[in-house]
Amino acid sequence: MFTIVGLLIVFLSVAGGFAMSGGNFAILWQPNELVVIGGAALGALIVSAPGKVRSQVFAAFGTAFRGKMPTSQDYLELLKLQYEVFSFIRKNGAVALDEHVNDMEKSAIFSKYPAFLANHHAVEFFRDALKQIVNGTASPEELDLLLDNELETHHEEAHVPIGLIRTTSDALPGLGIVAAVLGIIITMGHLDGGPEVIGHHVAAALVGTFLGILMSYGLLAPIATTVEVQTNVATRYLRCIKEGVIASLRGAAPIVAIEFARKAVFSATRPTADEVDAACKEVKAAGS
Repeated sequence: MFTIVGLLIVFLSVAGGFAMSGGNFAILWQPNELVVIGGAALGALIVSAPGKVRSQVFAAFGTAFRGKMPTSQDYLELLKLQYEVFSFIRKNGAVALDEHVNDMEKSAIFSKYPAFLANHHAVEFFRDALKQIVNGTASPEELDLLLDNELETHHEEAHVPIGLIRTTSDALPGLGIVAAVLGIIITMGHLDGGPEVIGHHVAAALVGTFLGILMSYGLLAPIATTVEVQTNVATRYLRCIKEGVIASLRGAAPIVAIEFARKAVFSATRPTADEVDAACKEVKAAGS
């Protein structure tokens, strides 16, 4: 929502300033310039994104406009879930968690946390970590390295489409110059048309440069940045899970383990210690 609002502010501000200067909007309508710049940029992006990367790039554009970042309430639910899981393990043993891990949607524990289940990356990340605990196949140090490796892979994979969008954004001013040069070439063919005709063609050529710069710094660059921010926040959600799991596996009490997890959350969305304490008391009361 705010992505659209921000882009509207950019374009309305540019258009408003142009109008205040007495500019004629008709001259800005140059579909041929848009075809040159937009088509070349799209083609370059397609060439730069082979295989499945191409679908990831288009998905990244969707993230910019429809992405949802975890809220404080989402993190509070995640911490409650971790507290319940770690308490279950301490009371019943890790092996007893196996049936819950295999089918989280039907689990009596996980099914109570729909916001978590809606995050497919988080579900798989938590499931894989808990399977290592259930199977007893990894020490705390090994699982720590294993989860860090997965976080790094997730981070790098998510940043591939961001880098491609940013590269395309950087190329747009140059493509605007290409469109402007083509406009000047056309202008040179109309030198016998008089000052009005020549002025019209020169203005049309300059629109190409204008569009290239505006689309770069006013459209694609902000989109790449918002996708990057959302990706970093999503990775932080996974790190919250990782810190709790490792602390629990090292023998920390459930309430201490989720404090490790809470400290991994950015301050803007981190639930307070009192909120977490109250949530854990609710879980404990419901299970008693």
